[in-house]
Amino acid sequence: MTSHPPRPSGEARPPRPVAGLFSADGRLKAIPRRPARREALLAHLAESLFAPDRDYREPEVNQALLTVHEDFSALRRYLVIGGFLARTKDGSAYRRQQRAGSPEGAIPAVA
Repeated sequence: MTSHPPRPSGEARPPRPVAGLFSADGRLKAIPRRPARREALLAHLAESLFAPDRDYREPEVNQALLTVHEDFSALRRYLVIGGFLARTKDGSAYRRQQRAGSPEGAIPAVA
């Protein structure tokens, strides 16, 4: 067993790359339970699966998410709740959001 030097209190762990969450065939092994890890995954999925200036219908979002994991509805819900995708009030369209604090600033939610 290897030991790690103690981390000063308040020092955050360096972010781990999301590549380790995927199997060799590109499918997600599991949806992370830890919020920070899940957020890193969601950021990756939003950036890699959805163009920033395009509206998507729900079946298109589902199909894109199904390419990485069978529980597409959980991933879609996490993307919306986490602010990575905006959903119209009637649920008919989705759009990738620019998260606050990112270089380009925030994009307003889809009406």
